[in-house]
Amino acid sequence: MLKNSGTLLRILIVVALFSGLSWAADRPNIVFILADDLGWADLPCYGNTFNEAPNLDRLSSQGMRFTNAYAACPVCSPTRASLQSGQYPARVGVIDFIPGHWRPYEEVTVPRNRTHYLPEKIVTLAESLKQAGYATGYFGKWHLGNRKEQLPSNQGYDQSHVYAGGGFYAPKFIPPVEPAPKGRLSEVLTDLSCAFIEKNQSQPFFLFLAHYDVHVQLDGDKDLINKYLNKEKKGPYPGNAVYAAMVEHVDRSVGRVMQKLNRLGLEQNTLVVFFSDNGGLISRFDKIPLIAGNSLDVYRDNPLKYIASSNAPLRAEKGTVYEGGIREPLIVRWPQKIKPGRVSEALVSSVDFYPTFLELAGVERPKDQILDGQSMIPAFQGSVDSERAVYWHYPVYHHDVPAGAVRQGDWKLIENLVNGQTRLYNLKADISESTDLKDLYPDKFKTLSALLNRWQQDVGAEFPHINPDFDPERRYQWGRHPDVR
Repeated sequence: MLKNSGTLLRILIVVALFSGLSWAADRPNIVFILADDLGWADLPCYGNTFNEAPNLDRLSSQGMRFTNAYAACPVCSPTRASLQSGQYPARVGVIDFIPGHWRPYEEVTVPRNRTHYLPEKIVTLAESLKQAGYATGYFGKWHLGNRKEQLPSNQGYDQSHVYAGGGFYAPKFIPPVEPAPKGRLSEVLTDLSCAFIEKNQSQPFFLFLAHYDVHVQLDGDKDLINKYLNKEKKGPYPGNAVYAAMVEHVDRSVGRVMQKLNRLGLEQNTLVVFFSDNGGLISRFDKIPLIAGNSLDVYRDNPLKYIASSNAPLRAEKGTVYEGGIREPLIVRWPQKIKPGRVSEALVSSVDFYPTFLELAGVERPKDQILDGQSMIPAFQGSVDSERAVYWHYPVYHHDVPAGAVRQGDWKLIENLVNGQTRLYNLKADISESTDLKDLYPDKFKTLSALLNRWQQDVGAEFPHINPDFDPERRYQWGRHPDVR
């Protein structure tokens, strides 16, 4: 019996190995489309009844939609660092958006980013894919350093144009786009991406299209805004017409990329991934209006000038380790390998894309670089790892106090890094994180606490410390970050 069991185990291992090799043998093109600040509840395929995104609906129906996908941080730069490095932000040393938030009179002084760029020692995802003969392109928001040596062109990307300000209707780029582009930022980025696909259609390619939508300040095309202003609202979702227009701008971009792949006959062996860098924004942390540009008059005398979206039924928003700050929409399509119309409950994180893409390209992992993620290929095949744990470390003030978190299975623990208080939630029973269960489930609480503590030590997490300048009357004032000169 034992002998037969051992034989069966060896057979299963061999089958699994050959299965992984068969995926790598196809060496798919990889198109990664990243939205900015798009929430888990913003898309129709996730239940939204106000916004419209027909191309993302189609992408979902043709591929796999994930319901438990997470950004490694509730703000942009750290998550983007996790995508490029395959490491948790605490390990990379980029723990907040660059340069970071700062409240000089708060109860604690928070850690600062160790670097205000992606460390040069990191072997990036693009650098690894180039080893496999992939052409690499990056277009859009980078937010990982603006000096020449810190840009995508020096981090493994053959071709790149990084958004460098100017707003949605007068965008500037590093390096400049020649001739100077005309049109909305989302359309210019799509033009560049489609041109990259066409140029590299005869070889494997990795395209990273990083939109600035739906980040504040909100601005969109008038015709789209008017469409949503005249649309009936159902339910509690705020239905900000400018925000809805920006969602549709992203959707149009996805549609154009899908159309280009189809016309070039690349659709079948191209993995298309759609993701967001952090949870949706409800309102600005500094409480100022969030409408700008051509859209200023849309909500001049309306509270929606302060309200972008809602993540309900998830709790809270961007800048917190509650679900509303970290749970993301994730859609993947690869007609040659992923069965259409599937929904995955697998627990995945932004640190997982790096090892996944390496496996698909048949590339070895960097020898001297830890990869914190794990391959998503089993999830693509329908597997769910109930023992997998994912982690967050956000030790700064933003929409909440400094905090850390761990999720394993349906359970999630959040640690307040100011006063040390902890809370335990069961997300299957309580997706809104409303009921602390640590006193009712002490064993589960101890297990997750131990997991989080070990992980914090492993990644070298840095913590807040007592602020000698604490002033209770001024504690909520935002100040100039000490790293900004």
